[in-house]
Amino acid sequence: MDTIVDDATGRLAQRLRLERDSRGWSLADLAERSGVSKATISKIERAEVSPTAVVLVRLAAAFDLTLAGLMLRAEGQGARISRAIDQPVWRDPETGYLRRQVFSRPDHPVEIVKVEMPAKQRVTLPASSYALIRQTLWVLSGALVIIEAGERHELGAGDCLGFGPPAEVTFANEATVPCVYVVALARS
Repeated sequence: MDTIVDDATGRLAQRLRLERDSRGWSLADLAERSGVSKATISKIERAEVSPTAVVLVRLAAAFDLTLAGLMLRAEGQGARISRAIDQPVWRDPETGYLRRQVFSRPDHPVEIVKVEMPAKQRVTLPASSYALIRQTLWVLSGALVIIEAGERHELGAGDCLGFGPPAEVTFANEATVPCVYVVALARS
C-alpha cells in the first residue's frame, strides 16, 4: 500500500481517538452516536484498518463535523501554499476511491479536493455530510453520475455541478475507465 495512504490512516486514527477522548466518550458512546460498531471503531483507532468513506462520514457526523472537517483536523495543515508532495492522500478500502486534499486551512472558508473514482464504483454519502458546507464538483476526465436527492446528473469532462441543499448523494462511475474530478467546498 502507498506510504502516503498509510500515513493518512495513522493520522485519521489519532484524530478519531482525540475527538472521542476530548468529549469523554467511550467506544460504546461513539458507536451509539455513529451507528458504527465498537469493534470497527477500535480497529480504526489502532490503525489496523482504513475506514471507508461511508464510515468516516458517520463518525464525523457523530462529532458534529463534516467529512472535510474531520480530514482537515486529521491533517492539521495551515500553510498558505499546498505543495503537491505534502497533500494528504486517502484511499477508500472498499471502492478504491482516492481522495487528495489539495488545499485546506482552518482559517480559510474554501477547501479543494481531487478525487479519482475507479471504473464501475460508487459511493453514497448521507445528507449530514453536507450540512455545514456548500460544494461544487468539476469533472476533469471520464464521466460521473451524481444522484442528489433522487435527481440524476450525468457529467462528462469539463462539466461542473453546484450542489443544492443537503441531501443524500451518490457518486457513481458507471464507465469502464476512472473518473477524475475536483470538489471545491465552502464551509458555511
